[in-house]
Amino acid sequence: MIENENIPIPVEYQDICPIPDKDFQTAMTILVQEPGFQNIVSMALPNYKYSEFKHVLLGINTKHEFQVKVMKPFLEGLMAKTGTTLTTSGNEFLDKEVPYTFVTNHRDIVLDSAQLSYLLIKGGRDACEIAIGNNLLIYDWITKLVRMNKSFIVKRNLGRIQTLTAAVQLSGYMHFAVEQKRASLWIAQREGRCKDSNDRTQESLIKMLAYGNRDKSFIESLKELNIAPISISYEYDPNDYLKAKEFLCKSKNPNWRKAPEDDLISMKTGIIGHKGEVHYAFTPCINEELDNIPEGLDKFLEVDRVCAIIDHAIHQNYKIYKTNYIAHDILFDDKHFADKYTQEEREAFEHYLSGQIDKTEGIKLSEADRFYMYNKMLQMYSNPLSNYLEATK
Repeated sequence: MIENENIPIPVEYQDICPIPDKDFQTAMTILVQEPGFQNIVSMALPNYKYSEFKHVLLGINTKHEFQVKVMKPFLEGLMAKTGTTLTTSGNEFLDKEVPYTFVTNHRDIVLDSAQLSYLLIKGGRDACEIAIGNNLLIYDWITKLVRMNKSFIVKRNLGRIQTLTAAVQLSGYMHFAVEQKRASLWIAQREGRCKDSNDRTQESLIKMLAYGNRDKSFIESLKELNIAPISISYEYDPNDYLKAKEFLCKSKNPNWRKAPEDDLISMKTGIIGHKGEVHYAFTPCINEELDNIPEGLDKFLEVDRVCAIIDHAIHQNYKIYKTNYIAHDILFDDKHFADKYTQEEREAFEHYLSGQIDKTEGIKLSEADRFYMYNKMLQMYSNPLSNYLEATK
């Protein structure tokens, strides 16, 4: 199913929605002249002459063409180069004629949504529109690029009143996109990546999703979005040591904040780093489960129930790798899952974690710091298993 691009975008959504196809070529003409964009392309595609790639880009007319002619082959080349295997399950739960709001756990800034769009295109669907925080849009050309790549903007770091206004605008656009444009959407279950992989849906996200139709009840408004959770599992997380470094910096200084360049480093590391196998488990739309939530329930309990439904779908459908079993046994100092791996594989994983910590830059690590980061990384790899065991017992 290809979304309906012929429906005019209401003026109140035009500053956050993807660039309409009618404006695509004009935006591309400007983008290809940006030095920052040229540098990123040269870094990502070192074997291509920019002049030749520019010629290809200027021949593209729509966002769908951009996905098929540029993003799909780019991801295929990237997976081949990084040795990434992308697998799926639950494809039978997707109706090709239904637009969904895919809510997923969040491991990688760029690839979680990019890989999902790739899988949708391979399965005969249109790529999904992607929610992206404006905190990542540190240059104007990045904003233009992501909006050409089917992204819609989530406004963050606002005052209290502006935050509510932005949430109403975002939810309104999402309802418009699903119901009118017939577009599928992607949004993470919480703001930012879950650094310790203990995935939990953010209550404020669920509240925001229901703002889009206040003429209906909370549950009926959510049902309009056709929420379908997806469980994403990474065998290896290239950003594991960077996430552990963030924990370390915050433990030393509660007021520590990332610099904008830190997100760019995380993006690059996630894109080119070793991931092994990455698995996407599609799960059924939750509308039937929403119908089972009792009427007249306290609003806070309604939100809690919806979060629990999404969390359970994600936790129950993780693909568990040897890295998860090994990390769990090391962290809890037992051999409960020793039959899932060999001693050599355990030693190799311990060596991997130490090697990741060795990549840390910008701070001098003491032995205590290394031990702290090591344990944080063990938690990252063991938490999906812990949640899976709880969800499936």
